[in-house]
Amino acid sequence: MKKEFAVIGLGRFGSSIVQELRELDANVLAIDKNEEVVNEYKDIVTEAVIGNTTDEAVLRSVGITNFDHVIVAIGENIQSSILTTLILKDLGVEKVTVKAQNEYHGRVLEKIGADHVIHPERDIGRLLAHRIVSSHTLDILEISEEHSIVEFKTTKNLYNKSILTLDFREKYDVSILAIKRGNQIIVNPDPVVKLLADDVLILIGKDTDLSRFETRFGTDE
Repeated sequence: MKKEFAVIGLGRFGSSIVQELRELDANVLAIDKNEEVVNEYKDIVTEAVIGNTTDEAVLRSVGITNFDHVIVAIGENIQSSILTTLILKDLGVEKVTVKAQNEYHGRVLEKIGADHVIHPERDIGRLLAHRIVSSHTLDILEISEEHSIVEFKTTKNLYNKSILTLDFREKYDVSILAIKRGNQIIVNPDPVVKLLADDVLILIGKDTDLSRFETRFGTDE
C-alpha cells in the first residue's frame, strides 16, 4: 500500500518535494492558499486543495490525520508555519516535518512537537563549505549540532590502501559506515578491504574531524 503524504506550501521548497514524491509514485496531497499555485500542480498530485492551514477546519476537511507524513513547507510566514504545525500535532498527525527559516524558528518548532525540523538554506551552505574544502565531498547529512554523515569520493592517495592501513578512526576520529561501490553497498566494511577508484565512503564523525579529513584527503595530489 502506498504511503500518503501531504505537502503544505508550494513555494520552491514545497514544490520540489511534491515533484520528487510523485517521481517516486507516492500519493500526494498539496495544499496552498494561493489558487494560482495550486492550479499549477493539480494535474501532478493526487489531490490539490486551496486553503489556509492555520484554520483547523481546513485541515480536518481534507482528513489530514489519515496521512502518514505531513511536510510543512510554508515560506516566509513563520507565524503560519508555527500555527499549522501546532494544529497538526494537536490533531494527532503521526509524523510532521517542518522547514525552518532560522535557528530560533527551528527551536520553537521542536518545542511544539515537530518530529523533524529541516534548515535547507543552512544545510546547503554547509555542503557548499565542505565542497569548497574538498571537491570530493558529494553530500552531507547533519545528525546533531556537532556531528554529520558525509559522502566522500575516494582520491588517488586512497586507492588500493586498506581501511586498516589508513586507520581513519585513530588518526582523524572518523569512522566508515559503508562503502558504495557501483551498485553494491558494503556495510561495516572489513578493515582489510582496499579502497578503489570511484568508491564513495560513507563517513561519520564530528564536523571538525570531518573537515580535517577532507582537508587531508580532499585532493588527488
